[in-house]
Amino acid sequence: MPPRTVFACQACGHVSPKWLGRCPECGAWNTFVEERAAAPAVSGGRRGGPGLAGALAAAREPVEPVALCQVAAGEQPRLETGMAELDRVLGGGFVPGSVVLVGGDPGVGKSTLLLQVSQNLAARGLPVLYVTGEESAAQVRLRAERLGALVPGLAVLPTTDALQAAEAIGRYQPALAVIDSIQTLAHPDVASAPGSVSQVRESAALLLAVAKRLPVVLVLVGHVTRAGTIAGPRVVEHMVDAVLYFESPAHHAYRLLRAMKNRFGATHEIALFEMQDRGLAEVTNPSARLLSERPRGAAGSAVVAAVEGTRPLLVEIQALVAPAPYGQPRRVATGLDLGRAALVLAVLDKRAGLHLGGCDVYLKVAGGLRVDEPALDLGLAVALASSHRDRPADPEAVVIGELGLAGEVRSVQRVEDRVREAQRLGFRRVILPGGNVTPALAAVAGELELVPVRRVEEAIAAAVG
Repeated sequence: MPPRTVFACQACGHVSPKWLGRCPECGAWNTFVEERAAAPAVSGGRRGGPGLAGALAAAREPVEPVALCQVAAGEQPRLETGMAELDRVLGGGFVPGSVVLVGGDPGVGKSTLLLQVSQNLAARGLPVLYVTGEESAAQVRLRAERLGALVPGLAVLPTTDALQAAEAIGRYQPALAVIDSIQTLAHPDVASAPGSVSQVRESAALLLAVAKRLPVVLVLVGHVTRAGTIAGPRVVEHMVDAVLYFESPAHHAYRLLRAMKNRFGATHEIALFEMQDRGLAEVTNPSARLLSERPRGAAGSAVVAAVEGTRPLLVEIQALVAPAPYGQPRRVATGLDLGRAALVLAVLDKRAGLHLGGCDVYLKVAGGLRVDEPALDLGLAVALASSHRDRPADPEAVVIGELGLAGEVRSVQRVEDRVREAQRLGFRRVILPGGNVTPALAAVAGELELVPVRRVEEAIAAAVG
């Protein structure tokens, strides 16, 4: 009898007996792929060797529920990676027994970063296992030689068998295990191709169970789709403890690592790296690096203070307003939400008397970053007014504030951190919402001049004139 086949959605894992154009579970189009139906488990079948059996022995023992107030809340020491920027994103370092999923575009530096972290831990005498399903051991060695990561404590295992990888982790018991990548692993009990929904789900579940029992820090490398999300079922992102995304604009040397999920720290924390000949180098002062090439005396430029995770970040917003030559105005935004830009344009047209409806508008965040938070609204309005009037904004001013539809400037959160960052980089003025100005903030600002504004017109007059 031929094996029965089903159709599985590659976005969410929903299974259907026939092909569907649109997934009824997640709404994605053209994501169903034909796979063999999972065979029933056979008692006594191959489920792994002695190392895996020892690692999962506790899972088969009977357990009793315990009152939550009686559970010991012992704090496990963090495992520092040797890279301060990565430790910041993780919340202080790896937590033993945690599972981290790292995604990003091809060539962005996922394998490079993890090999550098593996070298840092192995150099401290900790055992590290690097499981590679995409490269041979010789190829990994060549990359390690270029990065200077040839240390005795770093072991490599080239395999695409999920059971072999789990057995090696159970037998070797490393402090850190890297799986590069989860889409290349195949579970022998699942009759489908590597990278399919069932293979990714089963392989990740097996490795996660091993990591939790030992415990060991497990890092999974995930491919991304054309939409920029990690390929495979979204259930894997719910299973792991942290999800990190590598962002890299085209033709930029900077690499931005962002925490989209973190059970042990703040989410949306960022780290900035620069790709160099010998790997990724940390950018310890991203605000200064991003503002280093800011043009002085140029119209359409404004510095805003954003907050990413727990870190204040000064970025430059550039705007170019020009007459529309073909009658149909264009709106282009790079690194900004286009919907937020349209809102600010409408407020400027209605409340501030800047008639931009017949103009082309081009916006970007300098440096290739993508920033999206309400406190950018006022800086965006100042940059647009500066370009429209062809008059430079104050180069010594930082602009902070959320813009309401009535033209009012609303208060923002964590204004003290933003003001300290502006002070640290030598700015002289901060244009901010009047509701944020308090005696405590004035004490923090010191000699920094605080310019409170209530309306968007006041902010434009204070920054542009």
